[in-house]
Amino acid sequence: MQLPSHHRRVPPRRGGRRARGGVADPASRLAGCLLLFLALAAAAAVLCLSSSSSSRRHHEGAGGGRETLPGGSGAAPRVTIFAAPRPPPEGSPARQELAVRSWLALPGNVSVVLLGAHASSLALAGRFGRRVTVDAAIDSAFTGTPFFHSMVGRAQAASDSHICVLVDAEIILLPEIVNALAHFSKVDRDWFLVAMSPNITEFHYKLADNGSHWLQADGKKVSFKKLQEIPADKWTSESSDRGLIVAWNSPSSPLHAGVLPSFLYGRGEHNWWLIHEVLSSEMRLVFDASSLVLGLYPESFSSMHDMSSSKNDGLPAGSWQYSVNRHLAAIYGSYCYRLLRRHSTVLHKVVKQSEDYMFSKAKELTLSDFVIGKEQRAHGEGGSLWRNESICLSGHLHSSDLPYSLSRLLELTADKNRSIVLGVAGVSYRDMLMSWACRLRHLRVTNFIVCALDHETYEFSVLQGLPVFRDPLSPKNVSFDDCHFGTKCFQQVTKVKSRIVLEILKLGYNVLLSDVDVYWFDNPVPLMYSLLGPATFGAQSDEYSDTGPINLPRRLNSGFYFARSDNATITVMQMIVKHASNSGLSEQPSFYDVMCGKNGTNRISGDRCLEPATNLTVVFLNRDLFPNGAYKGLWEKHDVQSTCMELGCFILHNNWINGRKKKLQRQMSSGLWDYDPSSRLCLQSWSDRGSFRLTGRFHLFEDTDKQ
Repeated sequence: MQLPSHHRRVPPRRGGRRARGGVADPASRLAGCLLLFLALAAAAAVLCLSSSSSSRRHHEGAGGGRETLPGGSGAAPRVTIFAAPRPPPEGSPARQELAVRSWLALPGNVSVVLLGAHASSLALAGRFGRRVTVDAAIDSAFTGTPFFHSMVGRAQAASDSHICVLVDAEIILLPEIVNALAHFSKVDRDWFLVAMSPNITEFHYKLADNGSHWLQADGKKVSFKKLQEIPADKWTSESSDRGLIVAWNSPSSPLHAGVLPSFLYGRGEHNWWLIHEVLSSEMRLVFDASSLVLGLYPESFSSMHDMSSSKNDGLPAGSWQYSVNRHLAAIYGSYCYRLLRRHSTVLHKVVKQSEDYMFSKAKELTLSDFVIGKEQRAHGEGGSLWRNESICLSGHLHSSDLPYSLSRLLELTADKNRSIVLGVAGVSYRDMLMSWACRLRHLRVTNFIVCALDHETYEFSVLQGLPVFRDPLSPKNVSFDDCHFGTKCFQQVTKVKSRIVLEILKLGYNVLLSDVDVYWFDNPVPLMYSLLGPATFGAQSDEYSDTGPINLPRRLNSGFYFARSDNATITVMQMIVKHASNSGLSEQPSFYDVMCGKNGTNRISGDRCLEPATNLTVVFLNRDLFPNGAYKGLWEKHDVQSTCMELGCFILHNNWINGRKKKLQRQMSSGLWDYDPSSRLCLQSWSDRGSFRLTGRFHLFEDTDKQ
């Protein structure tokens, strides 16, 4: 069988003639060119690389051939190791420090990037030198669990590396991995390496202070070979995520066809899903290097399996985060719809004989030796590594899969002053919801929750890691395109907001209500809390004139306001909810008429009103700091962000424009957009924000979320 032409690199002619059987002549070998052999028709196709120091050909029976990988000299490839340390109690700081020390002790040009904003990552990096950095610009769920697709995206943005390694933060890496990667780096094709680390229940070794060697408990040196020969335990596929090592060259090139969904890291399925998609896409050579023992996991998985999935949620492993990953694995890609070919065209098994690395075509991954236990194989219950029927039949995500009530979410997210930020959105604005949430994440605002008006938005928010609850009384059949200001749909949706705010106030929490079309330049919550005391309500002014009073009739914008949880505010909010329920308009006129009086009879200055029954003071916020969409024509400025920053803006409301598409277009073209719906990722400093802004890569969001 001939290896397909797109797997081969054809060497240039060097004047000499080629040897028979596809073996290159000595001149070509001395030049270090990549050669691929054409196997006999009866033999399995193999990939062959030769060099000046390794040109022997090995045969292993009639079942197929194996070829030596190059072992020649040359500059070591730049390798970057990426890992996301888990905070206690789920992760072990001691094991993580041991693992990172083993990475830094590797020979060659190796650097380490720890992913995530948790303080434990900063503390871990602080104990090492410049070779360990922390990148906090990683998408995470509100529980603190990082997203796997964001971690992979960050690794793919490593333009200064030749090879990326993505590994669990507690895996000890052995020098074998650098040797192997140095050989693979000479393959003239994009490739993807996968290896399972043996699970070592009893590990009694430590790394010497200088990192040059390992020591036994009695202080004697231990060879790397002895570490590789430690008997490994077996474990089942459900808990095998932590033992996997993956690496790839050409970091920015795609790993597979399609979208990598928003898997929660370490919550099952994402590793096997990715391997399946890489294999089935056939865009890269895949090396199964499990036989090389590139790393060790020095801890039994069983002791970790019952721990909570994060410090916040208090739920046992196997909870909703695992359900989310099973759901994503079932609906994305071909994991549940296409079996891998029995004879993969890209999969190669890697072995080592003496000092030579050799690999040959493989029928299936040997990882199954690790992820399917002995008893399962003996009874024929192992099944396919890639077709877990319980996953593929998981169906839709149910509301019960995220068992957080509104009161529980408030407990988890509120800041020290018992203040929260509330966003409300339906299906028509869920991409704008995500841009809003991404911006809050960027500003390190964690005290926000989302009220979903429909099941589609609820499910979408769960999969994006947002702290979301479903409002059961929301209007049905919310229009996708016609729910802007003045429409009947808009009137119905706005009345939900005041009712939810009232409910939260009664639970004892202060509320900053922010529509999702409000762009945040800075976090206004501390300012609101300090300036607006008890019995004081702060709201954005909708007045567009640059001069004159800003609290004229019907100029209170109910899309951005701060309400304290006190008796006066709760009483007034009850009055507003009642007034709005009896009105044929939106809730916005009810806010003004109740607090400032019809025609402004309760105005006490150019920017304040006083509600007479409760003595609640209403403050219309400074428009330089909290501008609406018509103020000073800010949205029409060439550089909206710079102009707003000069004014000192905390926020800018994208209102005073009709139509969802026009609103999205305006915000996108201005650059005040923080979400890429095509990848389900927040735009980060390491992503291509400039290209995204220039091209407006959103297609009006018509079909970006349809499965």
